[in-house]
Amino acid sequence: MEGPVGVTASWLQPGPVLAVLAIWLYTVGDMSDTEDDDTPQLSSHALAALQEFYAEQKQQADPGAHDKYNIGIIEENWQLSQFWYSPETALRLAQEVITAAGEGGRIACVSAPSVYQKLRELHREDFSVCIFEYDKRFAIYGEDFIFYDYNNPLDLPEHIPAHSFDVVVADPPYLSEECLRKTSETIKYLTKAKILLCTGAVMEEQAAQLLGVKMCKFIPRHTRNLANEFRCYVNFNSGLDCGL
Repeated sequence: MEGPVGVTASWLQPGPVLAVLAIWLYTVGDMSDTEDDDTPQLSSHALAALQEFYAEQKQQADPGAHDKYNIGIIEENWQLSQFWYSPETALRLAQEVITAAGEGGRIACVSAPSVYQKLRELHREDFSVCIFEYDKRFAIYGEDFIFYDYNNPLDLPEHIPAHSFDVVVADPPYLSEECLRKTSETIKYLTKAKILLCTGAVMEEQAAQLLGVKMCKFIPRHTRNLANEFRCYVNFNSGLDCGL
């Protein structure tokens, strides 16, 4: 739950055009002409505002290395049923899968970008992690990113062999039997054994049948309140059973 081609010149897009026009109109009374050149020149204030605007645009399009793993750096797309975990929940889940994977372990985050981001934010080198996502905005994470569509659960790259991850943390984008069933095919293909599933409480019976997981005491939270009760499920001894 965590799933139009524009013109190439970003300054032609509506947002930037309106912003630049606003800067121009705001400062038109503060423009100066030179004696030798009748071409109007932007004042230093207008130029500074314009440079600041483009710096912000560049940062949004290409986040710096120091903050590109922050939760929320990529905004939620509700049409893809995206709802990011709170930083506290993402950290708790990240710590749980690190322990489950063990030193040198491999972790797969399936439709769970908040956990992936928190794992990378920890800057640890004793595990490796991949993010399986439909949303191609997450391709900013380079080789870690693997395009994934739950409608084609086993359509994965050849360099991802079966049972190659020590633990899989997954958060199916929709609360439906079909979505959980298809995502379960992916999970069972990827994992050696351990599974951490995050989904609605209403999916408890189906989760147990499809993946052999049980509900934990820990209650995951999101940055926005969800109407549906949300829970975590595991198939191994987990610290998440200790509650909050």
